[in-house]
Amino acid sequence: MPSIITKSKNVLCIALEQVPRGHLIAAGALSASLLLIMALSPNHEITSSNDIVSTEAMSAAATTNFQMFPKVAAVNILPDVIDTFKQPVKNPLLVAQPQQPLTQELIIKSGDNLSSVFARMGLNDRDIYELFDGNKSAKDLRSIAPGQKLEFLVDNSGKLQELKYYKNNLDSLKFTRNASGFTGEQISLTPELKRTFRQGTINSSLFMAAKQAGLPNTLTMDLANIFGYDIDFALDIQKGDNFKVMFEEQYLDGKKIATGAILSAEFTNAGKTYRAVRYTSKDGTTRYYAPDGKGLNKAFLRTPVDFAKISSSFSLARKHPVLNTIRAHKGTDYAAVIGTPIRSTGDGKIIFAGRKGAFGNCIIIQHGQGYQTLYGHMNSFAKGISTGSRVSQGQIIGAVGKTGLASGPHLHYEFHVNGQVRNPVTVQLPQSIGIAANEKDRFAASTQTLVAQLQDFDRNSRLALGESKTKSN
Repeated sequence: MPSIITKSKNVLCIALEQVPRGHLIAAGALSASLLLIMALSPNHEITSSNDIVSTEAMSAAATTNFQMFPKVAAVNILPDVIDTFKQPVKNPLLVAQPQQPLTQELIIKSGDNLSSVFARMGLNDRDIYELFDGNKSAKDLRSIAPGQKLEFLVDNSGKLQELKYYKNNLDSLKFTRNASGFTGEQISLTPELKRTFRQGTINSSLFMAAKQAGLPNTLTMDLANIFGYDIDFALDIQKGDNFKVMFEEQYLDGKKIATGAILSAEFTNAGKTYRAVRYTSKDGTTRYYAPDGKGLNKAFLRTPVDFAKISSSFSLARKHPVLNTIRAHKGTDYAAVIGTPIRSTGDGKIIFAGRKGAFGNCIIIQHGQGYQTLYGHMNSFAKGISTGSRVSQGQIIGAVGKTGLASGPHLHYEFHVNGQVRNPVTVQLPQSIGIAANEKDRFAASTQTLVAQLQDFDRNSRLALGESKTKSN
């Protein structure tokens, strides 16, 4: 419409230039008279057929007058302009647009179940039944956990059309309605894996040094577990000890979504260096080994409590803090806050779990080959732990407490060999089996790169640090 008006305006200007001045004055007077008549008319709405005829007559008269001027005689657009103005103009804001179903996101809260979650979305148990009917993959929805995300697509009539359940950053389930019900689709994304290097020097504790180096807390615990067979992190750590770690990070669309496992690591304690590489055997078992294939993990962990402080050492002539008498202390006490997890130091079978005199809540584990461990003053036992239960090395069996004869919260830990009590801090722990002969070539091919990359990361870091110091000077 703007182009027609502009064209009409140009044509009228050309035409008016050729109209005698007297004719223009007469036309102006006629227009003023028509306006006065319309103002005095009792009916102000221009809707009668006479008005339309008059407009058409004016259009015809105008066309006849334009024929007087040769430059514009062939142009007759005024009726088009009038027709354009006579067409109703639609406001796009007032035109009703059909509403599209919206996807709504919901985060699972503590105490939620499917019924409560669906109710929050305006759905009911009938919708749950339709989702589960004939759909085996829907059973995974029974395992929803706090923090997980659900996306609902509900149409304008309140009917569920699509549900997406995010198990984690990589795995999700999508349910889509069809003519017969819902179909389920498993969606798994493949993350990009990047290898990362961290190193640090201990000034006060491994935890603080790892934090300053940017090592995640979970990997700090893993690092202590890897070397925990040779190093007592409650007793042996010294200022100046250092570590190097190479691990995986997972990225999706350029964003880090998770921290993977330690691939290789090195720990120097009191001048002695220990190294470890991660290897998965042909049967799918993953463990850490020395670079030469020897078993790094021993049959027992050195300590049952992570980062605890030894409050009382093994002694056969110790003064008891509660009884105030000389009494042999046949174990090691690890001071820690109530609730600190306690781990089984080796694989075995629980032969006692209950109340045992001065030990309070106590667990005794038989490990075979004449080895036995005792855990006393426990606050509680872990779920599923009872006499007769089998446990694996590193498994949480309970929590630190102060039951029985205890002056404060701590774990009393004993280590027995063939019925004789031994100092758990200094006892020689039996070595686990290393790489089998038929897997040595496979092991070497898998782990040599890990060792080399750890060293390359170290050299590059020292080179970058040296360049930085040179520039600053």
